[in-house]
Amino acid sequence: MASASTNDIEFRSVTKSYGFVTAVTDINLNVPKGAFLALLGPSGCGKTTCLRMIGGFEQPSEGTVLIDGREMNGVPAYRRPVNMVFQHYALFPHFNVEQNVAYGLRQMRPRIAAGEINRRVGEALEMVRLGGFAKRRIHEMSGGQQQRVALARAIVNRPSVLLLDEPLAALDKKLRSAMQIELQTLQRELGITFVLVTHDQEEALSMADIVCVMSAGRIRQLGSPQEVYDRPADLFVADFVGKTNRVDATMEADGRTLRLGDGSALAASARQSVSPGQAIVAIRPEAIRLTRTPAADVASFQGTVTHRIFLGSSAEYAVTVPGLGDFLVTADRRDMNASELVEPGQTVFLGFNPAGAHVFSASSAA
Repeated sequence: MASASTNDIEFRSVTKSYGFVTAVTDINLNVPKGAFLALLGPSGCGKTTCLRMIGGFEQPSEGTVLIDGREMNGVPAYRRPVNMVFQHYALFPHFNVEQNVAYGLRQMRPRIAAGEINRRVGEALEMVRLGGFAKRRIHEMSGGQQQRVALARAIVNRPSVLLLDEPLAALDKKLRSAMQIELQTLQRELGITFVLVTHDQEEALSMADIVCVMSAGRIRQLGSPQEVYDRPADLFVADFVGKTNRVDATMEADGRTLRLGDGSALAASARQSVSPGQAIVAIRPEAIRLTRTPAADVASFQGTVTHRIFLGSSAEYAVTVPGLGDFLVTADRRDMNASELVEPGQTVFLGFNPAGAHVFSASSAA
């Protein structure tokens, strides 16, 4: 019977334990058909365990994993409508490109006719822009080309879901950026669900349309890249996704005034309301305006530049503010009062709109 599910992947209260160690705890997750999901988090957070449970390489200790509305508990990997691209590609070095891509098709039962296999292999290679490389040996291919061979081998079976286990980790930065665009294009052309595991925040934000941030075996936030970056659910997400300046503060009894370490006060908005007591103000580096004179329209703090990192169109500055600590500031050179870079040792002013900051209870820092 055809499934009426609108989700390709569902986790229903899934827990996975290895002896006394619990890798993931009570995961509930719905991935719509055709979505590009990134499982993002530090090493040991449970993201790869989730990927392996989708692929059938691990079984949940509790709960249910479904693909296209069908329960997958106990279903082996080779009987799932899923293919996987591994971090190190796992290509057969003694096969040429065409033989690598055709391998899965040749194992299918009932057997597929040779002409159909050749046609599908040709289509897959064209899709990953390797149409003229069918007879090339694997050792003759660059890292990026090998990655595309692995992709072709994964999509030639026409899976419902494609799993990507940090597939860009072995590539240099420039090639990795190019492959990010190619993967996005391929996902749109195929229209199938992609699930990417990565610890690289930039990779997750730039490629996926849904980001699942994980820590200690639990989901901390699930949302679009913009939601996760602009409206982090807690201090862990604010710290892990992108860069964040943390400023210790106290929410006063009125629930509307934040008192900073230097004695200055900021007005808190309703969105920033936390219980009275110790709090942490989180400010993105690009939300801080660096100027040579005090800003009149926003809160402004005087500090001294200690380090500068030149990034071309922008520069990153480490600035020490008495009573508040060290700040990282990203300054677009076009927005500076003058075009020259600020030198270490110079006095500057840091301005930011308090409404653009995030406020969390200090007790949530764990």
